[in-house]
Amino acid sequence: MQRNEAIEKIQEACKQIALQMMKIQPAVSHLNDQGTQDDIFKASYQLTIELETIKKKLIRLQKRDDSEEL
Repeated sequence: MQRNEAIEKIQEACKQIALQMMKIQPAVSHLNDQGTQDDIFKASYQLTIELETIKKKLIRLQKRDDSEEL
């Protein structure tokens, strides 16, 4: 597997995770337990931060690849 292919696979996985996480948000309000809801929202937020970190690292890697080819 080449680097660009690996990057694309990771980006697609991040996209799918984000799409699945969007299903969690509306369902959480129906749990009727504020403590649990707060914890889930906090954890979801942290997951979002980590996904964004992965995506940013991949973008930097792609840009570095492009500059090496020039």
